[in-house]
Amino acid sequence: MALEVSVALCTRNGARYLPEQIRSICAQTPLPREIVMSDDGSTDGTLAVVRDTLAQCGMSDRIALRVFSNSPPLGVTRNFEQAVRACSHDLIALCDQDDAWHPGRLARMVAQFEARPDLLLLHTDARLVDGDLKPLGSTLFHALEVRPAELEAIASGEAFGVLLRRNLVTGATTMFRKTLLDAALPFAPEWVHDEWLAAVAAATGRMDVLPEPTIDYRQHGNNQIGARRLTLSEKVAKAFVARGDKHVARLRRAEALLQRLEQLGGRVRAGRLDAQRDKVAHQRFRAGLPAARPLRLLPILLEAARGRYERFGRGKQAIVQDVFERG
Repeated sequence: MALEVSVALCTRNGARYLPEQIRSICAQTPLPREIVMSDDGSTDGTLAVVRDTLAQCGMSDRIALRVFSNSPPLGVTRNFEQAVRACSHDLIALCDQDDAWHPGRLARMVAQFEARPDLLLLHTDARLVDGDLKPLGSTLFHALEVRPAELEAIASGEAFGVLLRRNLVTGATTMFRKTLLDAALPFAPEWVHDEWLAAVAAATGRMDVLPEPTIDYRQHGNNQIGARRLTLSEKVAKAFVARGDKHVARLRRAEALLQRLEQLGGRVRAGRLDAQRDKVAHQRFRAGLPAARPLRLLPILLEAARGRYERFGRGKQAIVQDVFERG
């Protein structure tokens, strides 16, 4: 039996960009059964644009539209949580208002889920485009400096180990099985929705990646979350910024995931819980480093010798940051 798709579309004053996105959804085969639209207080006629575009595409009677209007706004993560909670069908495709899906995207992704009953979440690369959908000559994975070894690890079932180091999953490219919500809801407030869904999926089942772009990912001044590859000088500058509370925030994120995995108990795959406990220990170490740089050096070298910087972060890059960041 064919799996059916719900689209979780979150909007906020997206009238300028939504026609291209809705038209790209209407051009998919198979068509999604519904669009669940959660709008965060738009004042620019966003809802009318969505309805009018569906009608122009002749899809008003073929794709159900369910609308939630939020006042006051919920914010990105809670907005997506509301949308996915309301989705009715087997598979849920996350959808940003300002992108455009490539032809055949749904067919390619749905086929993966139909062929692999254990697959919980699938994400892809994206082509970076400007505000007018003109290609910028790069992709999302290039901007994130995704390594072939990381893609190979995800494909071989070791996605959790990859995510322990850093997130590679962008919600706009993501589809997941609705059953994932049994473990993922409610979303932890310390996390962004796409990172949280990926982490829970990788901890409890199988997550995978398609290495080719399946959407145009628009980069413009109003992006909630954009993508750009840092230059060498920017990376060097990051090593000397103030530590602030970012390491404490990362510790809180790691603790929130650990708490959820402990609650899930036997649903968590072997080794994942112990790995997350080690991740928490590493983040607690980084958050507790002294303000004075000379006092950090020996503890950092010992932590590096244990292999934790490589296992739970960006390796040498993270070591350099911890050594040189201002206290």
